[in-house]
Amino acid sequence: MRSTGSMQVDVLLDPFGARWVDVRDAARVAIDAGFAGIWTHDHLDGRVYDAPYVLECWTVLSALVDAAPGVMLGPLVLNVANRHPGLLASMAATLQEVSGGRVLLGLGAGGGTDRRYALDQEAIDRALAPDPARRTHIEVCVSEVRRRWRSPGFLEPDPHPPFVIGGFGPKMAELAGRVGGGFNTHSTHPRLAELVTRARDAHARSGRDGERFLVTVLADIDDRPERAGLEAIGVDRLILSVHAPYDRRRIAEAARGVDR
Repeated sequence: MRSTGSMQVDVLLDPFGARWVDVRDAARVAIDAGFAGIWTHDHLDGRVYDAPYVLECWTVLSALVDAAPGVMLGPLVLNVANRHPGLLASMAATLQEVSGGRVLLGLGAGGGTDRRYALDQEAIDRALAPDPARRTHIEVCVSEVRRRWRSPGFLEPDPHPPFVIGGFGPKMAELAGRVGGGFNTHSTHPRLAELVTRARDAHARSGRDGERFLVTVLADIDDRPERAGLEAIGVDRLILSVHAPYDRRRIAEAARGVDR
């Protein structure tokens, strides 16, 4: 799969109701099938998606460093409301060091007014902020993480992992381009091409146009996105999501099923 066209194809292992041994084994199947990266969601309360529990994202990614050698690893996406920027800077730099430079640092604003997502904030006694405040929180977080990476006493990752900022509307796409190193949204978004263009244009205006900007899109593993169409609008990575209990046969078949 890595040798066909310019777009990479990854898998996201949904951690709701999963056990680590199942994540590990599914990751090995994904690597053998040819997937180029492995991602997982960041949630704290299994009830967000009607599961009895959910595995913690960063712990899973840390374990995947050894269990999934040779592929990129990332959270899709870390809720910036749940971790202080100083802590996140150290976490990300350490994982980049341990993994040998394989981290893609997905970031997001967290859930809006949807009651399900409020459960994550309630689990750690955090208030749910309105949309403008949550967008500002992302911008501040990215700036503070970068500052700490260059501060005395902090490990500076080599290379800096790209901040892949998730969103569904033009304001988040613009923010991703202006302050981040990548943008993520759904492959079926009705305004996908517009959002990708907005993110890339904002990145070009940011003065960081020498830095590569990544566009990633998420689809269900049973979907069969048309590869040429995604590549035509500049998608760099297609991420196929699979839910627990993981069907290893479906994972292997999905690697062969993406239209080339």
